[in-house]
Amino acid sequence: MDVRFEDSDLERVEREANFTAKLSPALVKAFRKRMQMVRAAHDERDFYAMKSLHYEQLKSNPDQHSMRLNDQDRLVIELERGSETKTVVVVGIEDYH
Repeated sequence: MDVRFEDSDLERVEREANFTAKLSPALVKAFRKRMQMVRAAHDERDFYAMKSLHYEQLKSNPDQHSMRLNDQDRLVIELERGSETKTVVVVGIEDYH
């Protein structure tokens, strides 16, 4: 799947080894691991199949979904459907506790 970022800092966290955007090292590691899974997925059905992601639609915004990074943080994404490809838009990291 194609990936686009709404937050340029998160894009840098994924691409630059030394950039953390003031996130904890454990959260950075979890984020990078999730982004590998996102990039490897064919479509959102792959997210549902990986039960450990806890992939779910947000009640507050039906266009957004979240997946677990750790016990308290979630990666918030939106899905854009183009003519041939699907794009995951990374919205941000949210604390859900």
